[in-house]
Parts: sequence; C-alpha cells; structure tokens
Amino acid sequence: MAVDDRFTDFNPKTCVVLGGRGILGKSLVLKLLKLGDWIVRVADSTHSLQLDPSESLLDEAISSSRASYFHLDLTDKHRIAKVLEGSSVVFYMDVDGSNNTDDFYHCYKLIVQGAKNVINACRECKVKRLIYNSSADVVFDCLRDGDKSSAYPWKVDNMLIDLKAQAEALVLNANDIDGVLTCSLRPSNVFGPGDTEFVPYIVKLARYGVTKFIVGTGDNLSDFTFYENVTHAHICAEEALNFQTISVAGKAFFITNLEPMKFWEFLSLLLEGLGYQRPFIKLPANLVQYILSILKWFYEKLGPGHFNYPLLVHYFRLALHTRTFNCSAAQKDIGYSPIVSLEEGVTLTIESFSHLAKDSFSSRCCGSVDRSKADKLLGSGKVADILLWRNEKASFAYFLGLVFLFYWFFLSGNTFISSAARLLLLVTLLLCGHGFLPSKLFGFPTQKVPASNFKISDMAAKDSVAIIVHIWNKGFQNIKELGQGGDWSTFFKVAVFLYLLKSIVAKLLTTLIGIGLAFAFMAFFVYEQYESEIDELADFLTTSLKEFMIYLMRNLPVSVSRLLHYGDNFSVPKDRDGGKI
Repeated sequence: MAVDDRFTDFNPKTCVVLGGRGILGKSLVLKLLKLGDWIVRVADSTHSLQLDPSESLLDEAISSSRASYFHLDLTDKHRIAKVLEGSSVVFYMDVDGSNNTDDFYHCYKLIVQGAKNVINACRECKVKRLIYNSSADVVFDCLRDGDKSSAYPWKVDNMLIDLKAQAEALVLNANDIDGVLTCSLRPSNVFGPGDTEFVPYIVKLARYGVTKFIVGTGDNLSDFTFYENVTHAHICAEEALNFQTISVAGKAFFITNLEPMKFWEFLSLLLEGLGYQRPFIKLPANLVQYILSILKWFYEKLGPGHFNYPLLVHYFRLALHTRTFNCSAAQKDIGYSPIVSLEEGVTLTIESFSHLAKDSFSSRCCGSVDRSKADKLLGSGKVADILLWRNEKASFAYFLGLVFLFYWFFLSGNTFISSAARLLLLVTLLLCGHGFLPSKLFGFPTQKVPASNFKISDMAAKDSVAIIVHIWNKGFQNIKELGQGGDWSTFFKVAVFLYLLKSIVAKLLTTLIGIGLAFAFMAFFVYEQYESEIDELADFLTTSLKEFMIYLMRNLPVSVSRLLHYGDNFSVPKDRDGGKI
C-alpha cells in the first residue's frame, strides 16, 4: 500500500488555488498552510499580491517558499499550464471579474471558456484531482431538500448562474479523463467576514428601506453556509477524492450549515445586529412580481449599467421561496460536517461589518464633506434632516402633523378663518387641560410645557414689526407708481400674476398643496437614494428630446424650417446711431 505523501515532511503535496484572493480562496489558502503539508500556489487575476495585516501566515509562507503567487488570466491557456505544472491538486474557486453582469461575452470567456482551459491544463500537466467550487443556485428551482441528483433547470433567468452551471457540467464530465478526478461542491448562500456580495447588498437594501418589507408569507426556509465551512468542505473533498474515488469522483455535493431557517429570520438577525430595523411589513407576492416586471422594463430600456436588476431578482427569489438542500451525501461520502455553527457565523459576520452599521453610516453621512445634491438643495439643516428621513420618527411625526393641518384647513369644508379659529380654540383647550394635570399621572411624571416656549423677545418682536412695515411701505410705493401710470410693464406683470394667482387659488390650490406635501416627503428622499440613476435617466431623456427635435427639424417642410430659422436669427434693424428704426 502506498504511503500517503501528506505525512512526509520532505515531500509535501503541491496544490493550486485558482481564485485565491476571493473570500473563499483566502480562507482555503489559510487552512492549507495551517495543515503544514502543502505547498500552495495562489493564482488570481490581480496583477500584484497585496496582503492584509491578518494574512501574516501567507506572508511567512511566501518568504519560506511554502507559498507563491501567480497573476493568472483564465483565457490564457499557456499561462494556466505553467501555473499548474508540477501540482497534484487544483482547487477551482471563484475568480475576480466573473461577476460582471454587464458583458455576457466577458463572463462567458472567464467562466465557461475558462473552465475548458483549466480542464485541458489539468490533463496536460497530469493533475490528479480537480475540485470545483460551484453553487447551489445552478439547480435553483424552488427546491426543498434538494439532493445531489437534482437536474439543471431548463431555463435560468440569471446569466451568471447559467454560465456557472455550464462550467460545473464541463468539470464533472471531464472526470477520469487522462487520470484527472473531479468533483463539485455546491454551497448555498455563502456569507461571512469579507463577503462582497450578499451582506453588503442586504445592507444597501436596508439603507433604501427595502428590507422593512416581508415578501409573501415570510415562512419560507433557506439554507445558509458560513464561508469557513465551505473551505473545510473543499479539504474534505480532496481527501475523499484521494481515498474514496468511486463514491466521490464525477459527482456534485451540496454544502450548507445543516441548519435551515426562515429566510426573513436570518435577515432579521443580520439587520438587527447592524442596527437596522427587522422586516415587519408584509407585501403580497403578486405586487412584488408586478414591481419587478416594471423594473425589468427599465433595465431593458436603460441598459445594464443603471442598476443590478439580476441581483435584485435573485434576492427576491430567495425571499419568496423555500429552498433547502439535502447534504447527507456530503456527510457520508466526503465526511463533511460544519466546523462553525450558524449562530457563531452570524456573530462573526456582524462584527466584521461594523463599519456598515447604521450608526456608523449615519455619522459618516452627517460628517461627510461630499453631501448629496438633495441635502445641499435643502440647506443641510433641520429641514433636510426631516425631508430626507434622517430620523424616521421625527420625520413621520412632522408628516402626520402637516397632513392634519392640510385636512383641517383645506379638506374639512370650513373657511380658512373658521378653521384657524377652531384650531386656536383646540390648542387653547389642550394647553389649559395640560396645565391642570398633576405632576404624576398613574405613577408616571407628566412633563410640563415651560412658559418660556410661548414668549417672544423684544428684539424678535421689533424685527418682525420692522419687516411687516417695510413690506407694507414697499407695496404702497408700487401701488402709487402704478396709480400714476408711470410703469405699464410692471402693471401688466402684476395684473397677470394676480389673475393667475386667483385662478390657482380658486381651483387648484388644494390639489397643489396636497401634491406638494407628498412630493416633499418622498421626492427628495428617493432622489438622494437613487441620485446617480435619476441623473442618468434625466440625461437620457434630455438627449432623446434633443435628438427628436433634430429629427423633427430635418423632416419639416423647407418653408417652415426656413421660417423658424429666420425667426431665430431675426433682429430689429437699427440706424447708424444705434436707435431702432
């Protein structure tokens, strides 16, 4: 029986970690170096290796030649072969750049063609084992307790998932060709410190207020996987592929934390840990599907660069459906079991993303020099804080107060003077009743309104009177000039303005105030959240309007076009002294 070379200090095994600078790649490299019987080649698309302070072990391994780094382009067949030459195992993780959803050809070259190149290089270099890091999404069809035999769906809306499934099929079909043994791991909803997709996207949605809503019933279950468990599964798969070839080679295995839980409960743990409100408002699934169809139309019209529609759809699919996976094959055949529990994983993740916590984000926003356009437009003061919903309770209180005043003065059916009188009477009664309250009510202290709140300083009163007198005198002066007929231009301007004001007050004032109230509390907040997208849409509409006008001018009759051109260039003729003729 051959001696396992992993336990021979003088002959350690050489492996290559493709995608070694991603979240899973870094974790796998660290685990392999801790085992002490591997020479690790780290390969990724970044040109140079920049180590974090937490990667001291990798730094020491590079210094002692137990590790090395290679810049790698998966489209370069010869370069891949050079990196893999002399290695016995290849761990094929995610490579940076493969998540660019804007360019199908680029993604296809990296994911599918890249997988073909890696397989061919493994066969050429006599690599013994190839472990591919896939995803449970490749068989995402609203599964419950899916097993490793789950077939690929006929139709996949997400381009990256479709390409990932093609790459996995290529790896599994290449098993035992030229001596290369292959297998694939399918982790579900990977999360953890250093995550660049799932957690940051959830936090982004939380800042937009989207995560306050529960889509559907909220009872759907999901499987989640802490990233260290995924890298542990890769090591288990390599060992099993070496010793239990028949039950492992050419097969795919689901990897989870073996703790399925409600998707919205998991989301609540993350959000509350980072200081955000947990989901509490339920939305019908049909309504969300309708909203997604509208977003899809915008996505197709504006192009991929405006917002990540596929990622948004994937999030809502997770949020809507039960999706759990049966990991019994991974437990039995490769000896996998989680080394970090789901609770501990969530705690570690929250700690690592403390910089994305709500308090941290708010403090950065308030102290930031580069304020949003909406904040600058509103003066960056108390009004901006209210209309941009910096403090949700205060903003909601002001909104309700203004809605009450709008109803009281405009929708109650009373005249403005009678509404003001009734409001003054109501305030007076409330203040009188408040004054008679005891210092404690049912054991709770009652807070009195200090009399200083109702006092106006002499200086403020004088300033107010001076302003009123100035406005009165200025108006009287204008009326006097109009009465003497000295300024007909101003007279016509005032007349037109008063007529328009009378028309608006008589017919549209209530509607305009109601629209303005809703607009103020919604438009500025929405614009701040989607500033770049709205600016791009405005530029798109402006450009389209200009192009339409150019097209219209080109297709107008010659006589009309000349008339318009003549009107634009028309000037009043003048005499030699500059006076009008």
